[in-house]
Amino acid sequence: MPVSIGNAPVDLVWRAAYLDRMIRIELPDGSVREYDRPVTAAEVAADIGPGLAKVAVGAKIDGELSDLATTIDRDASLALVTMPRKKQPADDDALYLIRHSCAHVMAEAIQRIRPDAQLVYGPPTEQGFYYDIAFEGDAPSAHDFERIEAEMAAIIAEDRPFTRYEMAVDEGMTKLRDEGSKYKLDNAERAIEAGSDELSWYATGEPGSNWEDLCRGPHVPSTKFIGAFKVMSLASSYWHGDADSDRLTRVYGTAFADNRALTRHLEQLEEAKKRDHRVLGKRFGLFHIDEAVGQGLILWGRNGSVVRRELEDFIRAELIKQGYDTIYTPHVGKLGLYRTSGHFPYYRESQYPPLVHGEYLSTMAKEGCSCAELSNRMSSGEIDGYLLKPMNCPHHIRLFASEPHSYRDLPVRLAEFGTVYRWEQSGELNGLTRVRGFTQDDAHLFCLEEQVAQEMIGCLSLVKLILTTLGLDDYRVRVGLRDEDSSKYIGDPANWDKAEHACREAAATLGKPFTEEAGEAAFYGPKIDFVVRDAIGREWQLGTVQVDYNLPERFDLTYTGPDNQPHRPVMIHRAPFGSMERFCGILIEHFEAAFPVWLSPEQVRVLPISDKFLDYGDEVRAALAAKGLRAVLDRSNERIQAKIAIATDDRIPYLAIVGGKDADARTVSVRKRGVGDIGAMPIDAFVDAVAAERDARALFNAEERVGG
Repeated sequence: MPVSIGNAPVDLVWRAAYLDRMIRIELPDGSVREYDRPVTAAEVAADIGPGLAKVAVGAKIDGELSDLATTIDRDASLALVTMPRKKQPADDDALYLIRHSCAHVMAEAIQRIRPDAQLVYGPPTEQGFYYDIAFEGDAPSAHDFERIEAEMAAIIAEDRPFTRYEMAVDEGMTKLRDEGSKYKLDNAERAIEAGSDELSWYATGEPGSNWEDLCRGPHVPSTKFIGAFKVMSLASSYWHGDADSDRLTRVYGTAFADNRALTRHLEQLEEAKKRDHRVLGKRFGLFHIDEAVGQGLILWGRNGSVVRRELEDFIRAELIKQGYDTIYTPHVGKLGLYRTSGHFPYYRESQYPPLVHGEYLSTMAKEGCSCAELSNRMSSGEIDGYLLKPMNCPHHIRLFASEPHSYRDLPVRLAEFGTVYRWEQSGELNGLTRVRGFTQDDAHLFCLEEQVAQEMIGCLSLVKLILTTLGLDDYRVRVGLRDEDSSKYIGDPANWDKAEHACREAAATLGKPFTEEAGEAAFYGPKIDFVVRDAIGREWQLGTVQVDYNLPERFDLTYTGPDNQPHRPVMIHRAPFGSMERFCGILIEHFEAAFPVWLSPEQVRVLPISDKFLDYGDEVRAALAAKGLRAVLDRSNERIQAKIAIATDDRIPYLAIVGGKDADARTVSVRKRGVGDIGAMPIDAFVDAVAAERDARALFNAEERVGG
């Protein structure tokens, strides 16, 4: 029976109201389809063709990922999300829909097995999905995974639709109170605070008859589109991430369009375990994290320090070529500095607490000042103090402002390996890749507006050089733009337009396709990111360049123009490595700690076949050291085969074996990592060859990555 308003069907009412207009739907190829009534994305797909309708699983309507059943009642752009073709990977939008839907299937399966389970939230992630769940008794264990997966398979086989329905806020809150889940009530309250004027649920099947959960969506049309899945692991978590709140169990899973993609993912995870930088870092003395020092604060071991220093020296040499000035700034700054920049108090949750003088705190305490009032006074500027710097840019800005500049002086390029501090949640810390104190290869360029394009190209060329030198040249480029509906961005929209145009123009010079992503800009300006694929196919965001018209405005920076009047410079932020800690962590895994010669902490190990040849071995070591090569003489009393095995396991690029014949002929018997014996070489020829490989910063063949 058709729905009606008064005595007229809705369709007729709509037609009467909009008789003089059509809905225009623009497709990705630029073509436009017109409709005289509201249509769903699914109907548009069917209108285009039955083949497309069969594989469509979702839609992006004006850039927003939506259900296929979403009604379009206005002019809009539409891109349909489809299942991948055979042997092709699913795109990110399809994976999001599949994983979000599979999270619901897993939650239903768990509640079938454990009716006491109370669901908290279950989002998709980059690698899969998870559900935080509260259990009355003992939580499930890995032994339960097979049973959970069996229930999930049964649900998927039923090919039930994901059905959305909405309720007005008051009605929805009544429903949730009747159900009695404080977690769902909390989720609803947060949605209302964020501006939702209704609450939505998804039933896996028929509302009122099948399993359902409070959810914003979107989802695939039905369970049959969840091709392949696996329950992965369990972890402890806390409600709202607060260790003093309810303890929850986080159940992780993953899902793909087909078994082939799932198998490939599981193989990649196994390979990632072998390359885990936390394990390799400990094994090879690269870095250490000590509870007595603090989580997320890195102690670089002697071997890791070599890798980091070589990378720093590499970029320093390039900075000299490009006319940078290397500077040093302190680790703390006054709160007022970060109020001006916008970092404090707006990003307080990701910063260490401010430092306020003890005498002042004592005085405030005696006056009965509460912690909340103290915090408010700091936010408003009534109280000053210091902050462990979360960013280097305000310090560089003040250094630029410390002396007058003419247009003839620009660009001014200031570079620093500056350590910054962020208060990451303990559950998010991860070895070198997510830390609380990290060093950025940071630089800030102050230039004329007409110099922006050329300076951007120079910054991008530096990033390309680094990635190419390290064999990380499988990358894509992402231009991060502002989300015009968000309030997080500061500054004049006209300046944003100019900055975004500059980023697009610079990205086009790279000769690679690039994507534009709204909402990925920094709060003060748009940026260009390099997203790199490592040796086992994982993607990492490395290297960033940003255009900024806003901070020069906030700090009232000026230079004297040819008209002898003050003008505002444009600021460019760039960090090719980004965080040195994170970059080194990624390199450890990319190379599996078998670094190319120029980065290897130990480049050559000299192995005498017996103690009789220690003196000759030391002579060889000294010849290598004289060329600046990092060489170690093995003085152990192990047999030579054991020495070779140990050095191979240590992933040393070159082994120089010396015995009687070598001493007489002034040669060394050389073994190369991953290749094996390459014969005897005169000492000088061997030293020169290794030094030349180092100086060229040569990479290696694939078989050389792991010692053999």
